[in-house]
Amino acid sequence: MIGDRWGVTNSETLRTYPCDDFVVSPTLQAWRGVRIDVPAPAVWPWVAQLRLAPYSYDWIDNLGRRSPRQLEGLPEPQVGESFTTAGGRKLGRIVAVDPGRQLTSTIMGAFMSYVLVPQEQGTTRLLLKVVMQTTRWVAPGLSVGDLIMARRQLLNLKKLAEGSGPGLEPWKPPR
Repeated sequence: MIGDRWGVTNSETLRTYPCDDFVVSPTLQAWRGVRIDVPAPAVWPWVAQLRLAPYSYDWIDNLGRRSPRQLEGLPEPQVGESFTTAGGRKLGRIVAVDPGRQLTSTIMGAFMSYVLVPQEQGTTRLLLKVVMQTTRWVAPGLSVGDLIMARRQLLNLKKLAEGSGPGLEPWKPPR
């Protein structure tokens, strides 16, 4: 399908994701991934902070409000909590969480899993899989739209976790 993969390897598309448990025979499956040059413990707080903002194109999905650029010290996400906040409204809900490893949520009929995969030399793969049951005519458009928004989101999370950008501090391991 058009737009169903970005930044992932074939083996990453073949693995099982928690979102697979929530949709039987999805008509939409999309995978996204990014390498982040810090260990998973530096990435996880940013994934968990998706509860505050979408971290994509703020002018589109957050009514121009800027997603936070510093960690807010949130408690670990819990099943049943809102997944994100956009334009001042809480949206979706968390359906599964394994702190430090994965966050799975549902929003607008789609289920998505953010999975952190530690790599050698202190890097992390942040993988996102989206599944949904929809008509086969709608799925390609949703896939392309998701690709645009999810790509920006993952690149923003990468930049924030790595501390690369104006006003951001590089990650340092806790003492």
